[in-house]
Amino acid sequence: MTGPQAALLADRRRLHLNHGPIDLILEAFGSSAEVGAAYAQATRRFRTVLEELVAELAELRRPAGPVPRNFRGPTARRMEAAVSPLSQGFITPMAAVAGSVADEVLAAMVAGRNLDRAYVNNGGDSALFLAPGNSMTLAVAGTGSGLADRIVIKASDSVRGVATSGWRGRSFSLGIADAATVLASSGAAADAAATVVANAIDLPGHPGITRQMACELAPDSDLGKRLVTTGVGRLAASEAVAALERGWRAAERLRRAGRIEAAALFLAREARFSGVNGNALSSKEPVHA
Repeated sequence: MTGPQAALLADRRRLHLNHGPIDLILEAFGSSAEVGAAYAQATRRFRTVLEELVAELAELRRPAGPVPRNFRGPTARRMEAAVSPLSQGFITPMAAVAGSVADEVLAAMVAGRNLDRAYVNNGGDSALFLAPGNSMTLAVAGTGSGLADRIVIKASDSVRGVATSGWRGRSFSLGIADAATVLASSGAAADAAATVVANAIDLPGHPGITRQMACELAPDSDLGKRLVTTGVGRLAASEAVAALERGWRAAERLRRAGRIEAAALFLAREARFSGVNGNALSSKEPVHA
């Protein structure tokens, strides 16, 4: 594995940071001097993020509890803080790793800088910065309408993170969601909640769903012997609706507890929404969080 890499993309506006499994796209908006300084700050912070996580990886793969553990690294602490409130069920800090890395690098990027807005996108799990009066438009995957689907985050909104989970994603899932997108106060919070909601979208015992123990697919998986989804056959509309209902109830519990702001859930061309107008989201007009 090569060391940390940093390079501007071909558009000369976005910065690409890569180290092992971490792959970030960053963009900041402001004067060229401020953006350049922000990118330098992000690059410096990124250099040690992976080695910090590796140093505590064994404990990060262990289940969280209601009392947060005292991790040394700031990214690990973000991960633990995000999952500890969700520890009524099985969850490890790894459920929030992508969003937490995005939060950590974003915090370094904007520190002391005069920027209008910025984001760090870690494989779709993103952290946002918005100065007063600014907004950011996000594409929402899974709706069936492609990138025509948008949602607008304003500086006055409490949303600063967005994450998506599902059984086809980069990480294993206990559920069958095509996509569960969550908006929350941070990338870490959105990442952890998206995992919980996507896991809840399920049809236990359905013959068309194939599963395998996580440890058979990845011996070091934090999910151990838990069955993760490896295939989803054709579902009737009524079955998809029933599975989404389970996820919607999970999202509503999190929203009413103040853990998330909104969620959009998708499976087999069916959809459910929590805290956002689904009719507006499915149109080409952006909606506000």
